[in-house]
Amino acid sequence: MESSSSSSAAGLGSVDPQLQHFIEVETQKQRFQQLVHQMTELCWEKCMDKPGPKLDSRAEACFVNCVERFIDTSQFILNRLEQTQKSKPVFSESLSD
Repeated sequence: MESSSSSSAAGLGSVDPQLQHFIEVETQKQRFQQLVHQMTELCWEKCMDKPGPKLDSRAEACFVNCVERFIDTSQFILNRLEQTQKSKPVFSESLSD
């Protein structure tokens, strides 16, 4: 119950700035951990045929390529979303028209 009152207070801007910063940082950490988990799962499924005591050169190259493509794709999507948000009017402004 406490968290719902905190999040609603954050929307009103009446939360301590330090607490608000802490929440933002922790949210970013959580998002990053989710991305790492997604990347690990995706690349493992794509590159790992049969787990063994050593990583062969083909699997290693596959993992490197997979991680690089995942990062590139994530960055592209973030940049694209940022561009579309900048080009669209704010929701409240569009309501006044």
